[in-house]
Amino acid sequence: MEDHDTGAGASAVGMSGASPTQSAGPHTARFSRHAGAHQRHAGQRQIGLSQADQHGDQPKGKTRKRRKRKRGRKVFARDENVAVPHAAPAATATKQPPSGLSPVEPRLAAPQRPPQQELPVFAALDLGTNNCRLLVAVPGRHGQFRVIDAFSRIVRLGEGLTASGRLSQAAMDRAVEALKVCGEKLRNRKIRKARLIATEACRSAANGVEFLDRVEREAGLKLEIIDRQTEARLAVSGCGSLVERDTQGVVLFDIGGGSSEIALIDLTGRRSPRLANHIVSWTSLPVGVVSLAERFGGRTVTRETFAAMVDDVAARLKVFDGRDRLAHVLASPNFHLLGTSGTVTTLAGVHLDLDRYDRRRVDGLWMDRDSVDRMIERLIGWDFQQRCANPCIGADRADLVLAGCAILEAIRGVWPSERLRVADRGLREGILSELMADDGVWRDGRRGR
Repeated sequence: MEDHDTGAGASAVGMSGASPTQSAGPHTARFSRHAGAHQRHAGQRQIGLSQADQHGDQPKGKTRKRRKRKRGRKVFARDENVAVPHAAPAATATKQPPSGLSPVEPRLAAPQRPPQQELPVFAALDLGTNNCRLLVAVPGRHGQFRVIDAFSRIVRLGEGLTASGRLSQAAMDRAVEALKVCGEKLRNRKIRKARLIATEACRSAANGVEFLDRVEREAGLKLEIIDRQTEARLAVSGCGSLVERDTQGVVLFDIGGGSSEIALIDLTGRRSPRLANHIVSWTSLPVGVVSLAERFGGRTVTRETFAAMVDDVAARLKVFDGRDRLAHVLASPNFHLLGTSGTVTTLAGVHLDLDRYDRRRVDGLWMDRDSVDRMIERLIGWDFQQRCANPCIGADRADLVLAGCAILEAIRGVWPSERLRVADRGLREGILSELMADDGVWRDGRRGR
């Protein structure tokens, strides 16, 4: 099962097929034709190209038109045919040509540029209640990075957790298989720094630590269980580039499988390069799309069921003490919501009526209040099979998407906004940003070009 979220496919995340350490130098010059036998003197002699041809030191004789490639352009020039004796000079005879080139061609090859300095490679893995996701990246321009590998799979680690309080055997098996893939990807690269995290499912399960011991034995990966405050901070760090300079306030939310993190960000003062420094209040609700759908039902959702889910989440938000910390900017046109989760990316895909989920069109998309209302109303009106048939939902999300919409509706009820920005990014991007900043890759011009 592949998740359409970031990392589900190479193109979806801008993954480069080339290694970041490849040389950018020009290709070796090659020729399409060689001179044939042209004259005889004490036996037949071959006609070729000497080093004198390159420097213009050619004897007189009949010229012919040759064609060579230089920096991707076709260049035509007049050259003299020069006889080359059978016995080559000693210095030339001992030189081995590069693989794939004829013995004549190396003498015409342009000198290669030295390879670029190898860029450091960083990795982030997020094992959540619903998904297992990996990103591998190298630093780019200041504050940015380029993804060179990715993986994302829906594993439903938290399936049945609400009722039993434990991770089920089948769920753990699915997660371990996905983590084995991640482990192979990481071992095949020289990683400078990595952070591998587990969130709500492992936090709350009675056998969460036992499961991570199994992961270390079988997949060779040592994961850390992060607390809810760290999870909220990483979600904010991953979305910094989507908050514009004139923004005064943001409520950022990450609707997960087992929990939902909400951070209130006040930008009315002097702005720091790290968005997480502006968090004035945060909360982590112990409810996500998996846990909510298991309690209320996800396949058949009536309007009454949906309203009950919204009320359940609203009651949890009502006891959040810091909910009013952005009251002074709520009426400003420079205040907005910023959602990073499968719920909002799914809504965006349905809103755009995509035949196939496209991260490039979804990440950073603005949706106004009316558009969000229409999309939620549209989804409530669909039965389970209709949700399955939508290419941006699919069978893996069809029983979870309305629970996510209910959480979104409760959030919009507390912090009404005319605008919602969609982020197809989150914890992994936050981890990478923090790892690279802490490593100093963007200081003193030491960044990828």
